[in-house]
Amino acid sequence: MTDIHTELILVRHGVTSWNKGHRFQGHIDTPLDDEGLRQAERLGARFAAERGAGRPVSAVYASDLQRARETARPIAQALGLELRGEAGLRERHYGAFEGCTAEDLERDHGDAFARWRAREPDFELPGGGESLRSFYARVSETMHALARRHPGERVVAVTHGGFLDCAYRVASGMPLSEQRRHDLLNASVNRIGWDGERFRLIGWADVDHLREPTEDPDPR
Repeated sequence: MTDIHTELILVRHGVTSWNKGHRFQGHIDTPLDDEGLRQAERLGARFAAERGAGRPVSAVYASDLQRARETARPIAQALGLELRGEAGLRERHYGAFEGCTAEDLERDHGDAFARWRAREPDFELPGGGESLRSFYARVSETMHALARRHPGERVVAVTHGGFLDCAYRVASGMPLSEQRRHDLLNASVNRIGWDGERFRLIGWADVDHLREPTEDPDPR
């Protein structure tokens, strides 16, 4: 089958102060900063402008973490839809890594940090964190659940960088152990299709709505 039956529009949450400080957030419930709130408003404006073009969006979901809900709220309002929570869209649980920078981890968890960077699929992060394989299974299960729940529809799901990385791999067949080459941009729009048998990439890391308009030097 080649026709796209369901389209998942995956949106990464807007930027937070912890993103800027390069701290692992995981399940810590950090809010958007002022820039992130502006990014969320621009996402809402984008979906409002696109409303009525092609198939309508039938549902808006968000991770239950604050930074995702704050990003999703203007989108849902722009589309006139109720915002639905979906815990499966949460970021990976990073255990003892949460709240730390790379420098902190090099100093305090050097071996575990090296194994995380090596992308060992079955390595469980210290402090009760998820292994990459178990996290990937959660992402795949959530994507399939949304596709089954909304056959033939378009759905927006606001989520996190780690979820997007695994979603890209689900749709492209990229191995878990392979180092990432794709972007995971804050407030980006990422589109994945489901044809009834498999997922495939449609579009990735679209941030056109964040670009500042440029003045035409010659308005004639």
